[in-house]
Amino acid sequence: MKSETIKKGIERAPHRSLLHALGVTNAEMEKPFIGIVNSFTEVVPGHIHLRDIARAIKSGVREGGGVPFEFNTIAICDGIAMNHQGMKYSLPSRELIADSVEVMAQAHAFDAFVFIPNCDKVVPGMLMAAVRLNEPAIFISGGPMLAGRFTDSQGEHKVDLNSVFEAVGKVIKGQMNEAELENLVGVACPGCGSCAGMFTANTMNCLTEALGLALPGNGTIPAVDGRRYKLAEEAGRQVMKLLAENIKPKDIVNKKSMGNAFAVDMALGGSTNSVLHLMALAYEAGVDFPLAMINDISEKTPCLCRLRPAGEYHIEDLDRAGGIAAVMKELKEQLNTDEMTVSGKTIAGTIDESRVVDSDVIRPINNAYSQKGGIAVLFGNLAPDGAVVKRSAVADEMMVHSGPARVFNSEDEATSAIMAEKINKGEVLVIRYEGPKGGPGMREMLTPTSMLSGMGMEKEVALITDGRFSGATRGAAIGHVSPEAADRGPIAAIADGDKIKIDIPNNRLEVELSDKEINKRLAYLSEYKPRIKSGYLKRYTEKVTSASSGAVFS
Repeated sequence: MKSETIKKGIERAPHRSLLHALGVTNAEMEKPFIGIVNSFTEVVPGHIHLRDIARAIKSGVREGGGVPFEFNTIAICDGIAMNHQGMKYSLPSRELIADSVEVMAQAHAFDAFVFIPNCDKVVPGMLMAAVRLNEPAIFISGGPMLAGRFTDSQGEHKVDLNSVFEAVGKVIKGQMNEAELENLVGVACPGCGSCAGMFTANTMNCLTEALGLALPGNGTIPAVDGRRYKLAEEAGRQVMKLLAENIKPKDIVNKKSMGNAFAVDMALGGSTNSVLHLMALAYEAGVDFPLAMINDISEKTPCLCRLRPAGEYHIEDLDRAGGIAAVMKELKEQLNTDEMTVSGKTIAGTIDESRVVDSDVIRPINNAYSQKGGIAVLFGNLAPDGAVVKRSAVADEMMVHSGPARVFNSEDEATSAIMAEKINKGEVLVIRYEGPKGGPGMREMLTPTSMLSGMGMEKEVALITDGRFSGATRGAAIGHVSPEAADRGPIAAIADGDKIKIDIPNNRLEVELSDKEINKRLAYLSEYKPRIKSGYLKRYTEKVTSASSGAVFS
């Protein structure tokens, strides 16, 4: 056991003394030491209950013959960090989470790990750490929040955090008053859990199942459901079996399982951020997975679900309908079903007993919501290295669109113009210098996109950016444009009025400019100077790579 490094031999006598100070008995010294990697914090609704999840895991670990040791990582609530300086730190926190897990794991020589993530950057950060360490590991999330209930003159509606963001646009347009907005504020987020739609956190928690690193139910069982705690206890027992059989994350994460994850992502219509995070995971795992392969998967994978923000269903509905196992059973012809999972079964074995209970929440392949997957990667002279769009959340009339560019050099500039109702029908809003380096930190643009949706303009204007979008975004919102403006990508050359052409069915994003004109304009640009010159974000700017490679550190 790796933990013998800190407990065996006379030279480890001081180590044993410190372990005894923790309450470790002589009998426990002979057992495996299991790291319980918790992301509990009192400032993130998705994580407020994770100490209870950890207690259930520890019970399972002890039952399986291990000694659990809990330690923590940081976690940011993207909703609270949205549209101010805090959002610059959200994506960068992913690298800190991965690094902090590595530091704690290596310093204390754990034999195996149970990871407890829930919200947006914590899931991929922990996934990256798991494959980097490559010791037996299993994931158990805190689970999704239930949808809220809001009553207005039209009756009762299921609502979520994105409903509040969109309501801001309605207030601006005079379609809702501020008192109604505050009533919505009070009911939209009814308790603990990751926000209730197929937003980034829930997308990533669902995809841990598809990757094979979590037990069935991990992505969809609600946070407040008793089954969540039973699953946590089972995860604690199961990690001991993984340790006994020496099954490690890199035995599970490979090109085929990555393909499974992307296929399930396409069927779910998941967050565009999944592309960023799965590419980062592939990098950590040493898996060659070119960005263009995502389109190959999307072309042959139908979209079977219309969950918020693309539709009106929530994760609780997906769970009721059969969960991720049922989705995978519908997709079995598109999946590599012989891939192993932490359950000890292959994908085929995992999905064998699952079934779809509600065929509108999870459509059969012959009645899919669309024949192509929910995400597309666009290429063209505006995005030579790619850009990402949540195709399932784009209105039919905006799938092909061309219009004049309206250029903003920050999210704040664009938000001010939207709030002042200075956006014209048909325009393509360009928000640049918000990429990994340019932001820095590649802020999510939920405020401008949700305002546009709330104002009823998601079918009238498009938005492209070298930044990124929340999983709650809907409309013709195209992010991750690479290379970014700070790296002198073509997006830096766009001027007001340039005609931009969006063709999502054919995976194209172009501006009507010649290569010569683009290069001429780029040559006239002054050298990019980072916006932040101290602290972690300065170091992040110096190390981070393009969104097309997952925005990992070089």
